[in-house]
Amino acid sequence: MRVRARTGVIGSLAPLVILLLLSLSAVAQNPKKDNYLRNMALCSGADRAPTDARITGCTALIDAHDDLSTDALAVVYNNRGIAYAAKRDYDRAIGDFDQSIELNPSYARAFNNRGVVFLKKRDYDLATEAFDQAIRINPNYGQAFANRAEAHLKKNEYERAAQDYDRAIQIEPKLDGVWNGRCWTRAILGALKEALEDCNKVLQSGPGNAATYDSRGLIYLKTGQLAAAIDDYSAALRIDPKLASALHGRGLAKLKQGDKAGADGDIAAARAIQRNIADDFERYGVKIEAPMR
Repeated sequence: MRVRARTGVIGSLAPLVILLLLSLSAVAQNPKKDNYLRNMALCSGADRAPTDARITGCTALIDAHDDLSTDALAVVYNNRGIAYAAKRDYDRAIGDFDQSIELNPSYARAFNNRGVVFLKKRDYDLATEAFDQAIRINPNYGQAFANRAEAHLKKNEYERAAQDYDRAIQIEPKLDGVWNGRCWTRAILGALKEALEDCNKVLQSGPGNAATYDSRGLIYLKTGQLAAAIDDYSAALRIDPKLASALHGRGLAKLKQGDKAGADGDIAAARAIQRNIADDFERYGVKIEAPMR
C-alpha cells in the first residue's frame, strides 16, 4: 500500500471545554479554580498548546478527578490519548482511550481515536472493530466512515472502502481526504470515469496534494494516457519525492513509452522505498510490460 497523505484522523478536542465548565461549578469559589481553568485550556489544546503541555494539563485534571463528572473525565482521558498519539506513544494512547470508553461506553470519539491508533500500529482488524463500534454508536460519524475506509484499503478490501467513502461523503462532503480516497479506490476498482471526476474535484478546489496527483496518475496510466500520467506522477513527486507509488507508476508509464533507462531508475527508486510495490500495482491491475516493438 502506498504511503498516504493521511492515515486516519483523530477526533477533536473541543467537547472538553463545555463538559469541564459544567463540572467546575462546584469549585467556582475554590482557590484552585485558576489551576483548573489553566489545565482545562491546556488539555483542550487551546492556543495550540505543545503536546507535552497538553499531557500535563490532562494529567492534572485526572489527578483531581473528584471534581469532574464521569463524562468530563472520559473526555480528559480521550484528549490525553490524542496527545500521546501525537507523540507516537501508541500504547499509552490506547490505554487512555480504553479508560475513556470504560467511563463512557457510548463515547464514539474515543472508539474512533482508538481505531486510528490501531491503524498507525498496522493492526487493521482491531482498527476496523473500533471504527465499527464508533459507527454503531453514531451512524452519522463521517470521519469514522472515512477512517474505516482507510482500514479496508490497508486490507485490500476495495469494495468496502468505496462504500465507506460513499457514506463519508454523503455525511460530510467537505471532510479532508475523502474525495481523494474515493478517487484512489475507484481507480483501483476500474471505475475510471468516476474516479477522474473525484480527483478533478479535489484539484479544482485548491492546491493539489501528492496523493491526489498520484491517484489521477494511476487513472491515466490505466487508460493509456501516458504523458498525462507522467505529468501527474511528477507533480506528486515534487511534493513528496519519496512517494513509492508515484515513482513506480511513473516508471511504468516511461517503460510503456519506450524510455527504459528512465523507467529503470524510477522503478528501482520505488522498490528501495517499498520493496513489494510491484505486487501492489498488480492488485491495481497494472503490470510491468515491455513496450511493443
